[in-house]
Amino acid sequence: MQPAIRPATRADLPSVLGLYAQPEFDDGAVLPLAGAEAIFERMGRCLDYRLFVAELDERVIGTFALLIMPNLGHLGRPSGIVEDLVVAPDVQSRGIGRAMKVFAREECRKAGCYKLVMSSNERRVRAR
Repeated sequence: MQPAIRPATRADLPSVLGLYAQPEFDDGAVLPLAGAEAIFERMGRCLDYRLFVAELDERVIGTFALLIMPNLGHLGRPSGIVEDLVVAPDVQSRGIGRAMKVFAREECRKAGCYKLVMSSNERRVRAR
């Protein structure tokens, strides 16, 4: 099962919020759609900060945010930061998360990043 991974659009936000509603993520709490749209618009103004979705059969089954952060150190090479990686419960443990991580690593490689950092909440034992 290989998902298609692409930049998210505003139309994807309800699906993304649905993924964030998982109890392990933020205890099931999510932003209202209007708040998510405002943040998504703000993210869009940062050229190197993007939200991605993973799709399978035209269904959003995963998401993550990737920031390519410029640096003055490391000879100006940027670093990559992955946040909020989540997979739909019914397709977990099928390589979707791994595919998104590989995609993020390739995006960082193309951007010349010297490192990629990913964080995970301690409560998300299966994800870690």
